[in-house]
Amino acid sequence: MLADTTVYQEMLRALPGRVSAGEPMKEHTSWRIGGPADVFVQPANREELRLVVAHVNQWGIPLTIIGAGTNILVPDEGIRGVVVKVGSGLDRISLQEHMIVAESGARLSRVAAAARDAGLGGFEFSSGIPGNIGGAVVMNAGANGVSIQARLKKILLLSPAGHFSIKTKDEIDFGYRTSSLQKDSSIVVEALFSCFQKDKDRIKQEMDAFNRRRKKTQPLHYPCAGSIFKNPPGDTAGRLIEAAGLKGTRIGDAQISTLHANFIINLGAATARDIMMLVEKTRELVLERFGIELKPEVKVVGY
Repeated sequence: MLADTTVYQEMLRALPGRVSAGEPMKEHTSWRIGGPADVFVQPANREELRLVVAHVNQWGIPLTIIGAGTNILVPDEGIRGVVVKVGSGLDRISLQEHMIVAESGARLSRVAAAARDAGLGGFEFSSGIPGNIGGAVVMNAGANGVSIQARLKKILLLSPAGHFSIKTKDEIDFGYRTSSLQKDSSIVVEALFSCFQKDKDRIKQEMDAFNRRRKKTQPLHYPCAGSIFKNPPGDTAGRLIEAAGLKGTRIGDAQISTLHANFIINLGAATARDIMMLVEKTRELVLERFGIELKPEVKVVGY
């Protein structure tokens, strides 16, 4: 066990109070699902993040980076190696004229609120989207017909060896709910976004409308991970799943939402196995009925 090694003891000494062994990952995912992490670290700043990443790389130990845990599924067996959670401590937000600088641990909703309060337009689309800036950039998160790449200018990255570098938007390939950063071993530390002047009341009205629609159409009162599948070209995953007669289908305590068919909710005691079986059943039936292969948005991490 990693927790019995000198590596763990060194991390405990270097980052007292921010390192633990056997941390239940269900406490750190929006699905409230997931087994234990061998070692779990919550850095208080970017230098601590750099220190942990560099040492883990040097030791050759598996490293998993998570943010708000809103778009991941952790297996019931947990995660081997070291899990680093980028959250509080790496969540500063600052304004520079029409620019917003946000660390990767900042909640997307906080960035949207900061833009609104400063009378800066461009982030209205993100109102209500769960998750942190780091994950939003990596997966090119979006809603209401807009994605994060529309506002992004550049990012600060941390390499596995512990070196910082900058990439501009033009150096990153973005697609629908994807980016070349998903294949990059570097970690997003900070992002710079470009906005524009806009009336605060108008921004608030648009954000409120988006939030009202989200509450009406999404099962936000249950633990979930947002949209499970990407929308195929010219259609929506939710429509296909519902047309396949899968709405309300349940395996264990995992259920395809009766409110929105592209959401799988945890009714209370769902396991990762329940979720994965339901995802696979959905993919197979939609492919059989419509000849369309749904591609998951949610990423399985760990064991």
